[in-house]
Order: sequence, then C-alpha cells, then structure tokens
Amino acid sequence: MFNSFGRNEYSPYFCTDFQTIKQNSLMPKKKLVSIFAGRQSRYLAEKIAENYGIELGKSIVTEFSDGEFQPSFEENIRGRDVFIVQSTFSPADNLFELLMMVESAHRASARNIVAVIPYFGFARQDRKDKPRVSIASKLVANLLAVAGVTRVITLDLHADQIQGFFDVPVDHLYASSIFIPYLKELNLPNLTMASPDTGGTRRAASYAKMLNTDFVICYKQRAKPNEVTKMALVGDVEGRDIVLVDDIIDTAGSMTKAAQLMVDNGATSVRAFCTHPVFSGQAYQRIEESPFTEMVVSDTIPLKKKSDKITVLSTSKLFADVIERVESNKSISSLFKIQ
Repeated sequence: MFNSFGRNEYSPYFCTDFQTIKQNSLMPKKKLVSIFAGRQSRYLAEKIAENYGIELGKSIVTEFSDGEFQPSFEENIRGRDVFIVQSTFSPADNLFELLMMVESAHRASARNIVAVIPYFGFARQDRKDKPRVSIASKLVANLLAVAGVTRVITLDLHADQIQGFFDVPVDHLYASSIFIPYLKELNLPNLTMASPDTGGTRRAASYAKMLNTDFVICYKQRAKPNEVTKMALVGDVEGRDIVLVDDIIDTAGSMTKAAQLMVDNGATSVRAFCTHPVFSGQAYQRIEESPFTEMVVSDTIPLKKKSDKITVLSTSKLFADVIERVESNKSISSLFKIQ
C-alpha cells in the first residue's frame, strides 16, 4: 500500500520515519532543545545552558588564513529546537557568524531556529534621520529571515518598533526584571530616576512608576554622533539620589555629562543602570573620572576591562526562563510584572 506521497507504508523507511516522530513526541521537551553559541557570546551561552539544565551544544569555527571563517555544528540537530546565542556588537563578523549558524542549522533540518540576540546591533539605525542612508536594523531583520530564523529573542531594543521589522515572532525582553530587584536592595532614601536624553523619557518614566518615585530629564544637543554640544536639566535633583537609566552606553560622553550635571545641581549621589555596555573610545576613562558612585550593566556584551565603578548583573537566568517558556508555550510577558 502506498500513501499520498507514493511511499510504501510498510517499507522500513516509512516505519523508521514514523518511529522517529513517535519518539520525538514522547521525548521530554528539554531533550529536544539544543543551545549553541557564537564565539563572542559563549561566556553567556554557557550560563544560559546551565540555568536551563542542559549542556551547551558542540560547535566549532574554522578560520582560514585570509580571514574567512566557517561555523559548524558538531552534533546532530535534525528535528530539534535550536537556540543560537550571539550578540551582534562590533565587528560585523559577529552578525555574519550568527547568520551562517542560522543558515547551517536550517540546512541541517532543525525543527525551529531561534536567534537569541542579547544585544541587537545596528538598532540605532532604525529610521532615515537624513537623506540617502540605510535603515540597517531592517536590513538585519531581512538577513535573519532569509537565513532561516523562525523566532528572535532579544533584550532592550533601542527602539520598540524594530520588532515590526521582523515577519517572525520577536520576544522583546526587558532588563528591568534584573535591574529593579538590585535597585530595591540599595534602599536609596531619596531615589529619583533620570534619563540622559529626551529619547529615554519613556524608559525613565516606567522605572519611576514601578518604584513609585519621581524622574527628571536631561535635554541634549548633538553636533554629530557621539559628541554632545549642549545639555540642560529638566526637574529638581537637589538632595536626591539619582539613578540614570539607558539601554546603550557607547563612548559614555552623554552619561558622564549627565552625571556631572546632576552633581552640579545638588544631587547627593549619582548611579547609572545600562543594559548594553558597548564602551568604545574613551568610555572607561570617562567612567573612572566621572562622579558616578556605581554603574550597573548587564552581561549582553563582555567588558573589555574591569572597573571598581562597574557592576555586572547576569541575564542568563532570564534568557533560560524565556527559553523554557517558549518551549512550554507559557506567557513571557508575565515575567516583567514587577511586584
């Protein structure tokens, strides 16, 4: 007897396929999950896999003398849900390595391919802010879709509308779920949230609402990227313990200027909470010379050097919890309902 595909239902090949499907359906969810890492995010992926309760998948990257490289999965991933952890910070090789791993997982017959992108690079290019420029974040979304990604998990996008650039589900996570508990433990007597620019007003307001406190705003003008020419304060900070919140710190120019502005206007202490520590150029020097009591960041990007002023909080448990919820079809938004 032949089925609708012309295959003999009593052949050993058909029985093998059926048995594989049956075994997969009876197998515990964790047995069908594989977590892999790009080279630059392996430190984080190892902790995510440990929190999830499995070993990190085996993969290698072969490098050629001219700089070309070739990622390879060193274990069977056919029919599995593959989660690939890679932040796409500079250089662009990190993004291209992620794309190659997604594409190779697709060719290896993975059931689902989820790109776990703790830091989504090129997110600052989410619109045409002047003529004849690329909307690079849309381009990255297109490249991931073409490579074969079926889902994206990311943390604190620079702009929420980037989720709409994808035609696959996007789980947009918030670092507030790890920052708020730490901030509460500080027990600051005169807490006031602050934004280093008007673009982060919504973020500072949401933190202030969760913590039932006030917030202030810094207004800045730029002559060109990474160069602030003027900054003014909107709100009263005298005698207050200020906490500046932002998603990205690049050269730390804006953030350190904002901290100095707060101190000059009578703030008792100034701290910063930032999700993605890009820290390029003179960032570390500026942070060391700044009036910050502490700068709290996540581990979406590895630090280039240590500093007594910088505290790193891990996102590994958050990502592991989300992977668990994706696999069990549970709500993810409930993770961010801060009590």
